[in-house]
Amino acid sequence: MRNVRYSPRVVDAELDELAAELPAILIEGAKGVGKTATALQRAATVRALDSLSQRSAVAADTRRALEGPHPVLFDEWQHVPELWDRVRRAVDAGAEPGSFLLTGSVVPSGLGTHSGAGRIVTVRMRPMALSERVEAPPTVSLGAMLTGARPEVGGATSWRLEHYVDAILSSGFPGLRGLSSRSRRAQLDGYIARIVDQDLPELGHAVRNPVLLTRWMRAYAAAASSSASFERIRDAATAGHADKPAKTTTIPYRDALERLWIIDSVPAWLPSRRPISRLSAPPKHQLVDPAVAARLLGVDAERLLDGDTPDTVVPREGFLLGALFESLVTLSVRVYAQSLEANVRHLRTSGGDREVDLIIERSDGRVVAIEVKLARSVNDHDTRHLRWLAERIGDDLLDAVIVTTGGEAYRRKDGIAVVPAALLGA
Repeated sequence: MRNVRYSPRVVDAELDELAAELPAILIEGAKGVGKTATALQRAATVRALDSLSQRSAVAADTRRALEGPHPVLFDEWQHVPELWDRVRRAVDAGAEPGSFLLTGSVVPSGLGTHSGAGRIVTVRMRPMALSERVEAPPTVSLGAMLTGARPEVGGATSWRLEHYVDAILSSGFPGLRGLSSRSRRAQLDGYIARIVDQDLPELGHAVRNPVLLTRWMRAYAAAASSSASFERIRDAATAGHADKPAKTTTIPYRDALERLWIIDSVPAWLPSRRPISRLSAPPKHQLVDPAVAARLLGVDAERLLDGDTPDTVVPREGFLLGALFESLVTLSVRVYAQSLEANVRHLRTSGGDREVDLIIERSDGRVVAIEVKLARSVNDHDTRHLRWLAERIGDDLLDAVIVTTGGEAYRRKDGIAVVPAALLGA
């Protein structure tokens, strides 16, 4: 990814608040999301461990590597795993707040003698949310909705469907901002190839059949914003082949892609305060960025707008563009919810007759429910699942929202907020 001028991120405020009181912070997430650039805004000493020379020097003397003006940044720390215990012990010895920053693009398998819980605090970083890409500031606050005050909503945006298609295809990776379409496609192709050729082997997964892995990733991309079974994804990946790979072949792919933060599925919501019967537990499938899904499927703006869907994909209801628009909104909402210390889930009954795309849950179990609709207008039919949920959980539903591609934010007479995606922020 290119070096570009740093653009402020939603996660900045979270990092600054934590660093004021905590000695060690790990920023983790997929390659390309901007972890290093964000950490560099704060670091006084940098140990770039993706550099072989610096890695060798740090590995030779991890104790000395902690020295220097603070904060000390260990970029891609997993290349020298001994650093984890070294930083942990420094925290136990009384390191000052803001002493250490670590970044990591993979979830290590085993951290040795100690997990670091209570010593090294983890902050997740994802690609850029819509509010970080749109020039005009958002006018509707998810945080205000999570208060339960049912705030007024308003504001207007000039964004139309074609702007959202461009946002899907241009990606939230900061290093791709401003590139031409051709250069961006080349970078995304390289990103996908690196996953197969380098990242998975570095995790110890020898990719004996890279064609099968790429097909599996393509099938997973086609299942975006659905809870299709992994068996269906496997079948789609091997359509036309008599011999299907065993689960023992595909499950390691899935697990490794999760460790690399490439798969970023949305867990199911299973409420404890007011249980709802017949809820389904499978996650909703999402990749790290909808641009990666679009590139795996080989779709461009024209195909998305025409409703053209690639062959040999997971059967789905609705257009692929609707699924990728939901992926874009999901990515953004997760960035906002994290800054508000809330979790993001989805709701689906076992028969699939009731679904709510996103459930944003406070620590006390009360929620804001969001439906995502690829349309400029909303009618009563579109709100039926939100009204059903309100009947089931009552006051535990703090607010209900439909996110659209429309031009104005407003509240309907039934109290449900209608918000263009470009106007929603933390």
